Amino acid sequence: MPIPSPTWLRRLERLAEVLMIALTAFWTYWGAFEMYHEGWWGAWTYRLPYLAPIALTLGPNLLAFRWPRLGGALIAAVGLFAILMFHNAVAVIGLAVVLLGLVFVAAGRARAAADASAAPVPATGWHRRGRYALALGLPALIFLIASAMRLPVVLSRVDDGNRGARRIEGEDLALIWAPAGPGWSWLQDWGGYPAWQDLALYGFPPVGLVDKPGYDPPAGSDAPKGYATDADMARYQLCHYLDAEGLQLLDAPQGIWRMPTVDELARSLVRHGQTAGCRWQGELREPMDCRVEPDKESPLWATDQPAIYYWAAESYVRRDDFGEVIDTQRAYYVSFNGVVNVASKRGGNPRNGYRCVREP
Repeated sequence: MPIPSPTWLRRLERLAEVLMIALTAFWTYWGAFEMYHEGWWGAWTYRLPYLAPIALTLGPNLLAFRWPRLGGALIAAVGLFAILMFHNAVAVIGLAVVLLGLVFVAAGRARAAADASAAPVPATGWHRRGRYALALGLPALIFLIASAMRLPVVLSRVDDGNRGARRIEGEDLALIWAPAGPGWSWLQDWGGYPAWQDLALYGFPPVGLVDKPGYDPPAGSDAPKGYATDADMARYQLCHYLDAEGLQLLDAPQGIWRMPTVDELARSLVRHGQTAGCRWQGELREPMDCRVEPDKESPLWATDQPAIYYWAAESYVRRDDFGEVIDTQRAYYVSFNGVVNVASKRGGNPRNGYRCVREP
């Protein structure tokens, strides 16, 4: 393989160094704020996945400064892992990381060809100290800023430990919220919570969190999957099958409990045991109007559980410019910090929970 011009290769190597430093800074920003947002619950080990991308870019990058062939190979391996594991923007970033790793490898080969001992070329100025200082200092600064902003909040959270049914006096609203059990973020064997679709179709025959004929095609079939509607939610939802105490699911609907609406979730958000004074005006992906910023606190939330979102009862309906419905496959959910968003009705993960309600 011909070795590129050393001058151009050195320039490419400097560019790769800058881009890898920027990538590490980006993952530090994402990892730190996401750790405090959704990873701050339970054992400290649950926070490690949010820090892993930082280590996976910072470590090989520092190695590449000293041993470009070794560090470049590790960088390329990290990028290849991202390509194989993800099929979204992360995979695109992974491809870029692979290319950056190959630049380091090529620079190391060129250096070895020029010097049979493969000893690193002495560097001065920026190349000697600046790149290490920036590679370590910038992520550290970002992490410190994120911690200064969010750590006092998560450490001051209120949790009275009461997992029973709770009456919450919200913003001009009072509801009873279900106790721990199938009516409150019922964790499944696969490690997550039921999706909106599962909650909506619980009572559709056969009763339970199982595949539903007409909605779930048989295995191997090319038939499209069906999506539950608001009418399905109103008729078949899991909450209707809770007993009066909210502790167990019965064989027939009881009609005592129900899924809360977006408005009810918004007006029930809390901070330090009091209503946060939130009202939803229809905005998505941005904080709603609240007197104080709500947080993941009792009596509405459990700080030792992964759920930071609650599904609402309503579907999200998107229409085209002519008023025709073009999307009914998503539903609303509300975050503990007062943000409303939408997700696939069939989506389910350890952070999308739910909680049934009833009138006082």
